[in-house]
Amino acid sequence: MNRLTENKIVLVTRPTRLAELVTRFNTVSQARFYVEHQGADFTDYQREDETYHHALVAAQGALSQVGRVHTLGRGFLPNYLFGPEDTIVTLGQDGLVANTLKYLSGQPVVGVNPDPGRWDGRLLPFRVADLAKVVPEVMRGGRKRKTVTMAKATLNNGQVMYGVNDLFIGPKTHCSARYLIRIGGATEAQSSSGVIISTGLGSTGWLKSLLTGAAAITQAAGAALVRQTTGDLFAPPRTGEKGDKKVRLNVKTEFAWDGNYLFYTVREPFPTQTTGATLVFGRVTPEAPLVLESRMAENGVIFSDGIEQDFLEFNSGTQATIGIAERKGILVE
Repeated sequence: MNRLTENKIVLVTRPTRLAELVTRFNTVSQARFYVEHQGADFTDYQREDETYHHALVAAQGALSQVGRVHTLGRGFLPNYLFGPEDTIVTLGQDGLVANTLKYLSGQPVVGVNPDPGRWDGRLLPFRVADLAKVVPEVMRGGRKRKTVTMAKATLNNGQVMYGVNDLFIGPKTHCSARYLIRIGGATEAQSSSGVIISTGLGSTGWLKSLLTGAAAITQAAGAALVRQTTGDLFAPPRTGEKGDKKVRLNVKTEFAWDGNYLFYTVREPFPTQTTGATLVFGRVTPEAPLVLESRMAENGVIFSDGIEQDFLEFNSGTQATIGIAERKGILVE
């Protein structure tokens, strides 16, 4: 085969919903029975799976004309050794781009949308048909690239965890986490359902969800407290009255993808005689890193970008220092 180069191209894939169901139930027919028994449309699962596999075959064919192609499933990312000259192509949703970036050391990532009719693809500027043109340009250094700031958690035992969208530090299950939090000279013992540290890339994801929820709860609770004299604290406000307005929340959280700072948010802090709720939101900078010291006997974890299976333990005696990662993610534009 006459390739343009012998450099390696790593094509990162992810299973479709149907593939995950087949893994769980062994056969397509059993997966169909399960989905339809739940009242869902199984043909939508099939269409998604067929579209993805057509895109995968086309991507493999186009890339094989350019260089040596290695197809890598998302589940193997934590253990895969990427070469410094590798070019990375992701075929999936936005989350796959983030999942991949955190295991790289400056290799460029080409985000490809396999199903534009289904996925918006904010991090997926390319289509499969673009690969034959784009990838050679990337290898020659002829494409613009965007730098992405990553978060890094460093433990006192030497372990590290990188986050492209966010880091989560807290309980493994739905219970309270106990820890000591320190930032900018302030210290507080806390009990909460966890701490989320967000990057610029992740600022329209979990961070927006957290702040929008907090704003909506505050607004609704304030209105309810005003109405408590009616004796129905949680009744919805009556519509049609003079001065009654429906407020649409539009919490803007996005900040620069290459910004030299992060934001931390404490989720559901619970104040008691021994725990506080003062240090619940703020900026993390190189000059003011965030430090968390676990006070949990078990079930404390740190994971990033939604991959719960790849985690670090965060139990008694463990101290995590969170700051800006020394390496950056590189996205091809």
